[in-house]
Amino acid sequence: MRENFEIEIRGRAFPLHPETPEEGVTLEELFAGRNMDIPSAMARLKKVAKELDLPWGERKKSYNSRLAQELGKWAEAKGKGDEYHDAVFRAYFVDGKNIAKTDVLMGLVRAVGLPENEAGESLQMRAFKESVDADWTLVDQLGISSVPTFVVDGDAVAGAQPYEVLEQFLLDKGVKRKRASRTD
Repeated sequence: MRENFEIEIRGRAFPLHPETPEEGVTLEELFAGRNMDIPSAMARLKKVAKELDLPWGERKKSYNSRLAQELGKWAEAKGKGDEYHDAVFRAYFVDGKNIAKTDVLMGLVRAVGLPENEAGESLQMRAFKESVDADWTLVDQLGISSVPTFVVDGDAVAGAQPYEVLEQFLLDKGVKRKRASRTD
């Protein structure tokens, strides 16, 4: 989207199962009582990921993402937010790592070239707790209940959507296309 439209994209932290304990829960535990066919749901997600050329693994558990979100705010402040968020995505959805664990997060910090000692201090001080709290409050006020959700001027498109749907949403909201650069 950034390549084709004059738009600033700002990610927000979302309280995805914040009650999940640090050790995580199986998907069966997470979705207990919801009459959900987990293997079919995971197969659909894997299919969509493949269509979008996203890596995807065989995730068996869900982990608490709160500290990963706080560290994400720190990484954004250091100018490496995209790299960090990509690393967390891969760790969680591809490798099935427990992103609630500090040692896992420190490995991700190291992998994207950020200073591990500063990251550790940020987590220990909970330096970005209020920033994540503010995001959680905002998404609640906006009535956002799933990710991803794209919001422009108070209107939203929820869920993983084809590019064309997002493109039309932006055009309907009056977002301008970028001009193609000429190289001749």
